[in-house]
Amino acid sequence: MRRLFPAAALCAVLLLQCLSAAQESKAVPTAWQVRTDPITLVNGAPAVLYVTAPVALRALSGSWMGRKIFFAFDNATSSWYALFGVQLNAAPGKYPLTLEGRTDTGSPVSFQQDLEVASQPYASVELKVQHKFTAPNRRLLKRIKKEEILKHHVFAESSATQEWHGDFTAPVSEPITEAFGIRRVFNGELKTEHQGLDYHAARGTRVVAANSGTVLLARRLFFEGNCVVVDHGQGLMTLYMHLSKFKVRKGQRVRRGQLLGLSGATGRATGPHLHLAVRWEGIYLDPAKLLKLDLPPSQAVHSAAAGAKPEALKSGEAQDHAMSQD
Repeated sequence: MRRLFPAAALCAVLLLQCLSAAQESKAVPTAWQVRTDPITLVNGAPAVLYVTAPVALRALSGSWMGRKIFFAFDNATSSWYALFGVQLNAAPGKYPLTLEGRTDTGSPVSFQQDLEVASQPYASVELKVQHKFTAPNRRLLKRIKKEEILKHHVFAESSATQEWHGDFTAPVSEPITEAFGIRRVFNGELKTEHQGLDYHAARGTRVVAANSGTVLLARRLFFEGNCVVVDHGQGLMTLYMHLSKFKVRKGQRVRRGQLLGLSGATGRATGPHLHLAVRWEGIYLDPAKLLKLDLPPSQAVHSAAAGAKPEALKSGEAQDHAMSQD
């Protein structure tokens, strides 16, 4: 005689089968899995790094091209993720990524894999500015030197905690007038590479924070004009230049979309506009590419670097002067 299951027992069997299938789908992989978004890394561009380890980890950190990478765990994808990038003058080729983590039992684990960088060309543009901005006198040089020291200290104050959450958004709803990476020829002489993004923002346009963070600087500078620097944690900052008015102060916590100031033409500017810059671990990255990245939502579970104590990060001394290159 065939034995029939009661309805409750049948439901229980089906539930166990579903739970088993779910556990198998989230099973720990047998090898390290590393991927980037976008898949192709290019000079001057930010990207998201996703890592899945063959063992359960309680913390993960890494290094690449001489810079620290800080990971957080995303429950939705059961993987570790980090925001990182490639400096503008990086040569194409393969660069080793080193990962170090700690298991749930505290045991150290490590892994290394090469990531390849492709080359992206950038155009040139000629600009006319006041003579004092290309050949400053002794008094202005003294001011510029003092401001370089100030910026060096500001850039060393990044929090060890990730303060940004989810996608980054544009600070203004205006068209872009000059892209990142363009070689700047001022008054017939090559001076800099454009390490930010320019928006055609009429004087008085509202400028908002691209993501949550802490205001590290809100003051007038020689090249940058009225400038706001927002720290998003772990060496990541956004800079807003040439403002006509400030609407925040140093030390203030801000959220994505919060008013920072009004656009203007202060500092070395050929007319009213907003210059947005993205700084990560001492280098500048293309803001337009950052705004296009699909980043994990705010409910992701964040974790500090393996074995690290929360303290201010030294986000790199290189290119402190690059903030004044707009």
